[in-house]
Order: sequence, then C-alpha cells, then structure tokens
Amino acid sequence: ADCRYTCHQECRSLIQLDCRQPGQCQSQLSPESTLLPPCSQNVTQTVEEEKPEPLTVQEIKQKIEKYNAKVTNCLLMKLNDDGTYTGFIKVHLKLRRPVTVPAGIRPQSIYDALKEVNLADMTDKRTSFYLPLDAVKQLHISSTTTVSEVIQGLLKKFMVVDNPQKFALFKEMRKDGQVLFQKLPLTEYPLYLRLLAGPDTDVLSFVLKENETGEVEWDAFSIPELQNFLMILDKEEKDKIQQVQRKYEKFKQRLQQTLKEARGKPG
Repeated sequence: ADCRYTCHQECRSLIQLDCRQPGQCQSQLSPESTLLPPCSQNVTQTVEEEKPEPLTVQEIKQKIEKYNAKVTNCLLMKLNDDGTYTGFIKVHLKLRRPVTVPAGIRPQSIYDALKEVNLADMTDKRTSFYLPLDAVKQLHISSTTTVSEVIQGLLKKFMVVDNPQKFALFKEMRKDGQVLFQKLPLTEYPLYLRLLAGPDTDVLSFVLKENETGEVEWDAFSIPELQNFLMILDKEEKDKIQQVQRKYEKFKQRLQQTLKEARGKPG
C-alpha cells in the first residue's frame, strides 16, 4: 500500500516486503491491482499446494488398478501386503552446470549395484563434465521413497560426488499452454504423485535441476569450483566495464561532433 510494489502473478509467492505495518499491503491493495499477466511460457513455481487427505489401502488399490490399466510399457505398479507399493518414475536431468565425478573409474556393473559398492570412494581424483540436457533416468522406487532419496539415488547412479544440496527435484506440468515447474519438498513422495497423475508424462514429469532458490550454501562447493566462480565474476565485471566505457565514448563523440557543427552557426 505504501511502496506500490508490482510483480507478476507467478512471482507473488517469492516476494517478501518489509512493510512498516504487517498486512497493510494485503488489506489496502487488491491482488488484481498488483499483479501483471504472465510474461513467460516457462514458469517456476514454489507455491506449496494443499496436501490431499491420505488414501486408504482400498483407495490405493483402486488407483493402482486404474493406473496399470493405462500403462503401455509394462512399467506397472505393485501393491504390497503392508499397504506400500512400488513402481517406476522417469527423471529428466536438466543441469546447466557441470557435475563432479571421480576420474579414471570404470562404469558401475550390476555386481557393484547389488553389492552397493561405491566406486567414488576408490579414488580421490576428480573431474567435471556436462551431462546431456536430454538425459533421462528411470528409477524403481517405493511409495516410501522421498525426494531426498531420489536425488541421492540419481547422483549415485551417475557417480556424481557433488553435495546433494546443490540439486532439487521439480515436477513439470503443462497447463493452458504453459510449462510450469514446481520445486518438490525433500520429504515429498514422488511415486505417490505419479500414482495420482497417472502414467502420462505429458500430465506430470519429474526434472532434476540445480537448486537455485534460497540462500546459496557456499560450503557445498569445492575450492576449484569457488575459484572458477571468481574467474567468471571477474570476466563479467570486465565486460560490464567495457560496455559502460564504450557507451560513454560514443556519447562523448556525439557531443564533440555537435559542438563542432555548432561553431560555424550564428548565435
């Protein structure tokens, strides 16, 4: 109400204003007057949805039967005697930054996976590379598997030794021609969301991305990574300085040219 702050609708939940009187903005200014129409077709949302009531075992059984009836790739869900269930989810890896992996390590074998051998512990040598943006990993999980465990499982499968806190799991949805991303809490159960949405990945899919919300946890980065950040910032600073210098150099030339042309005119 005092500052007349304006934001897009998708950004509303991310804005925190230090109002002099809490609640003043909400009470005196209608949401319609402070929200602008969406500006992007690719929107990241962090709004937490209301949690639905937990399903009974019978309801879960019915949903699993309905889910399996729509499956076309044999990746069925299975209900256990204790009421839990297992199934498959696909996770798209859309990482823009390189990941750190152990250097000189052979690919993980089925024997290693069964014995839970951690190949990353066999060497201290590290290297970095970019994962393909279209990389997709299929995971077999249970209804008790959390988002945190899914992230750790993905990193282990790709032998990524980066801190799991650097990454976040998002659910991708399509609505009214827009692609919406919502960051999932670490305690959420992805298989439950898959069950509710059905097997169609156009309705719901999972994406692993960098964790870019909240404060940056610098302790999660290694010394070489931090040094690389400084080099990038230094380059960006120099580029910005050059842009400003070029801008005012052109302005200076225009002023000098105008003065030169004005000297020969009367008055």
